[in-house]
Amino acid sequence: MVCGPLSVAGRRVFAMGTVTGTAEEPSAAGSAAARAADAARPTSLSPSRAADFIRCPLLYRFRVIDRLPEKPSAAATRGTVVHAVLERLFDSPAAERTAPRARALVPGEWQRLLAGRPELAELFAREDGGQDPERLAEWLGDAERLVERWFSLEDPTRLEPAERELYVETVLESGLTLRGFIDRVDVAPTGEVRIVDYKTGKAPAPQYAGEALFQMKFYALVLWRLRGTVPRRLQLVYLGSGDVVTYDPDENDLRGVERKLLALWEAIRLATESGDWRPRPTRLCDWCDHQARCPEFGGTPPPYPLEIIPTPSGGAGQGRMGQV
Repeated sequence: MVCGPLSVAGRRVFAMGTVTGTAEEPSAAGSAAARAADAARPTSLSPSRAADFIRCPLLYRFRVIDRLPEKPSAAATRGTVVHAVLERLFDSPAAERTAPRARALVPGEWQRLLAGRPELAELFAREDGGQDPERLAEWLGDAERLVERWFSLEDPTRLEPAERELYVETVLESGLTLRGFIDRVDVAPTGEVRIVDYKTGKAPAPQYAGEALFQMKFYALVLWRLRGTVPRRLQLVYLGSGDVVTYDPDENDLRGVERKLLALWEAIRLATESGDWRPRPTRLCDWCDHQARCPEFGGTPPPYPLEIIPTPSGGAGQGRMGQV
């Protein structure tokens, strides 16, 4: 079990190749291929990857098994900058946590992010390869407005978070590892825990709010298993629309989430062994980076890098997802 302000680095995965060698002394290439295949097998579940599989099993495969690159997104990058500003603001004394100060942090956090990921400069490149300062200025202005809107939803001068950008990881009795990053954890003087997540988009209509709430219940389950106490409140702060959505879970809620996650993990296991990752077309396909490889759009996925494990009847298993 892990609970702390850690950073998790991704590993590069290579396709498994065909090699020759004796059974007694496997070749170095064979060992490397085996290690790569083992690395490609899913070993844990996060809220984002769970959402990927529910939305489209083939997208999950592309991201987790194949580790295919994706183009940077201006919206996602803006979200990263905004989250960094809201985290860093709490480094200052309460009296200095003002909207002007927060806005002033935005350009610096963008430069800090850009230094680590120089490819993000492509987001503001002109056709001739040069930078478009007007587009960058507009994008930074949007980030500053999101940061400023936060002050109409919460008062940081009255908050002293117990944890920020908290990495949590726990292993359930079934052996499934759950992990993720929580934006903020507040602890009241009486001990009640509140989990807070910032969203830079708009609050969804009630009928579409399930995915975000599922993410929060996921975090609540992990903290419950780590610390033995059910969080008192889950709070989603939507900076794009200026809404705050709260939910108070109980043990029955979280046991239900655990059952859903176990069913989801079983579906992922079956798909991993069978190599059967079905696309699930939705309106979100319009924004997917992998259309060229998707059968729904006439594409062909890359060769499957893992060994297919036959079922006892002799055929490949059928990858499917239970009702989660």
